[in-house]
Amino acid sequence: MEMTARLAHSDAKVDGRNCDGLVNHNGETTEIRVPLSHAGKRLSPIEGGNLYRLRDRKFLLEDKKRLCAWALGTAVLGILLMVLHAELCPVVYQPGSIYALSINGLISFSTGCLLILIIAFHYKDIRLFIIDHNQVDWRIAMTSNRVLGISLELVVCAIHPVANYLRPDMEDGVWEKPEQNSSTPLCLSSSHRAVMLDVELLLSALMFLRLYLVHRAVLLHSKVLLSASYRSIGSLNNINFTFRFVLKVLMNKYPARTLLVFIMFFWLSASWMLRLCERQQQVETGGMDTALWLIAITFLTVGYGDVSPHTSCGKVVCLFTGVMGVACTAMLVAVMTKKLALNKGEKHVHFFMMDIQISKRIRHAAANVLRECWLLHRTTQTKDNSGEHRHHQRHLLEAIRVFRNLRLKQRKLRDFASEMVDLSKMQMIMCDLSANWNSSYHELEQRIISMEQKLDELGRSFQITSELLTQALHRRRLDHR
Repeated sequence: MEMTARLAHSDAKVDGRNCDGLVNHNGETTEIRVPLSHAGKRLSPIEGGNLYRLRDRKFLLEDKKRLCAWALGTAVLGILLMVLHAELCPVVYQPGSIYALSINGLISFSTGCLLILIIAFHYKDIRLFIIDHNQVDWRIAMTSNRVLGISLELVVCAIHPVANYLRPDMEDGVWEKPEQNSSTPLCLSSSHRAVMLDVELLLSALMFLRLYLVHRAVLLHSKVLLSASYRSIGSLNNINFTFRFVLKVLMNKYPARTLLVFIMFFWLSASWMLRLCERQQQVETGGMDTALWLIAITFLTVGYGDVSPHTSCGKVVCLFTGVMGVACTAMLVAVMTKKLALNKGEKHVHFFMMDIQISKRIRHAAANVLRECWLLHRTTQTKDNSGEHRHHQRHLLEAIRVFRNLRLKQRKLRDFASEMVDLSKMQMIMCDLSANWNSSYHELEQRIISMEQKLDELGRSFQITSELLTQALHRRRLDHR
């Protein structure tokens, strides 16, 4: 990249020292060239112009969005193939058969495609970083955090069950048929190589980690990120458009829909993982219906105790389900509280009507106090009836207590209502006060100007009067002479 500056004419010639900003010896104007990049690495005109950079940035964003969608689809396809293989083997086909090898081959092929898509996505991301920061060398973008993140993504996406290629149930070329009532998971017999069984079960469960691509797809396909107005206002307010910001927007706009989708997906996936873990022990929680019931009561933090997990893997799944249930319950309470809260207009109407009702009750209480005072005064005139006198005293004290309680309640209501005054009303009040101050200032200024004019006229009148007196005295002296 080079920065050029024309000093006078466009046809000036540059000598060997112009790169340092010097002028040639012939006195001609020259062009100063300051190299900002390494020698031999210069941007093309397409990459150098701002308009072309914006166009390339738009194309790169579209490519990232497309690659992320393909990667998420490939990851979901691999998970579905894994679930299909776990459910069909050995019920429909036998371990080591051509069907098992075909499905495992498809899982491995989808994993390879997913890794390629992840690498292509990060390649586009690095190119976008180069365009945004106006750099040339791609190695500048390869920070330690980025390298660690890419490596971790590749490791997570590469996880898939591979025990079927090893055929642990084959001994001397003959496959041992499982018992009639057994339901061994993932084509593995519980009597041969239990370690390989646990490893394949763990690898199958860890394939759900690929769903981290959902948050990236939601971010890249959200209207918040694609809207130019959102990005402009966000850049002015130093807002980073991350998945957390997009999730907050979705929770504010569609809270019920977002929570429902998340809860249903988590319920089904956790139930199947629990079934996958519990099938090995041949217990009642190995069935899908019992697993759905156990995940539901654990998610809702009810815990009837009629069924419970028996394996370590199942206990971990139930523990994670309980934690997510508490978190979702807290979010649901927050959403319901927000939905049940009164808006500004409703609050104003409610507080206004409550203030009117309390004012009426205060007037009635004050009237009761005055009435009891008059009745007490009338009974004091007749000293014979002491029982009626005490009766009216008790009523007077009760009326005073009711009056004080109502006044306290009205004071609390008005204090709470004053806290709920919206900013727009305060702004209108301040605008009215400033307008009144401006009008008073202008009026005072006009009065000062009129007073100055009157003082000038008075000074001129004094001057004219002094001149007239001088002339009159001069004439009088002449007459005396």
